Amino acid sequence: MRGGAHPGSPSEDQASAPDAFSHPAPPATLGRILEAKEAAELKTDAVEVQQTASVASEALNALKERASQALFERLGGRITDSSIEEAELHQSVKDELKGVLEEEQIPLTALERQRLIREITDDVLGHGPIQRFLDDPAVTEVMVNRFDQIYVERAGQLHLTDTKFTSDEALRRVIERIVSRIGRRIDESSPLVDARLADGSRVNAIIPPLAVNGPALTIRKFGRVPLTVQNLISMGSLSPEMAELLQACVLARMNIIVSGGTGTGKTTLLNVLSSFIPATDRIVTIEDAVELQLQQDHVVRLESRHRTLKARAKSPSVILCATHCVCGRTGS
Repeated sequence: MRGGAHPGSPSEDQASAPDAFSHPAPPATLGRILEAKEAAELKTDAVEVQQTASVASEALNALKERASQALFERLGGRITDSSIEEAELHQSVKDELKGVLEEEQIPLTALERQRLIREITDDVLGHGPIQRFLDDPAVTEVMVNRFDQIYVERAGQLHLTDTKFTSDEALRRVIERIVSRIGRRIDESSPLVDARLADGSRVNAIIPPLAVNGPALTIRKFGRVPLTVQNLISMGSLSPEMAELLQACVLARMNIIVSGGTGTGKTTLLNVLSSFIPATDRIVTIEDAVELQLQQDHVVRLESRHRTLKARAKSPSVILCATHCVCGRTGS
């Protein structure tokens, strides 16, 4: 035995000997080295492409913002002037936009130019980045919590989108455009407003100081074709006996109150009840924002305004000699 070695302890040769049960990594072959090199190069290329795309997207957004601002400065109040025909206004925007893009002197492909014109037109005349959701029949509601957070409802489910406005000011412009088209206003003295789109979709907008995180906008879309009493019966919302009773109440000209929470179908039921009114009767509707989709011809539709000191107490339904007065969703 060597000095210092103890019986039963492994010798230096035994300690340095490889373990028969260990699994050493296989030696790197030339093929594996080349594969690793190619993978690293692909990863680098992907990062570079992503960075380039991000820079290009930022440049395009900056161009869109400058062009939109230039259009607002050139057109001024014409954009919200209700006396100008829609076709004329669209043509004016396109003509001015061509001049703005030529002044920018930025080379664009045909697809980029077409996309830019469409998006800017939506910003200036339409509803900005949410226009595509309003055009999508599968979307039933659009909720803008703030300029960079937009939810949509599809089939009763809420989905967060990657769509966003460029700023609070861009969202504010869309809100002002919506409310001005129906003769209303929204500002710090009146920061909450109910309005509607041309197709009857319900709009609620709120701005600071009530909205802490910036302007907020909610648009509840209506179906193109209103539901009928047969639709409600087939879906199980009404029984045939309930439908018959409601029809008898309408024909007897009884007062009927429809109440419920948001999205429970109050307007839908009012549309169904109105279908029971004979075509020979005169109907007057009174709403905060016109939403009812009555199918009769003999209808006068009224939209409420904020109360003023000159407001009279007499009911317009009395003045207009209405056979039936249908009050939609109205505030106090």
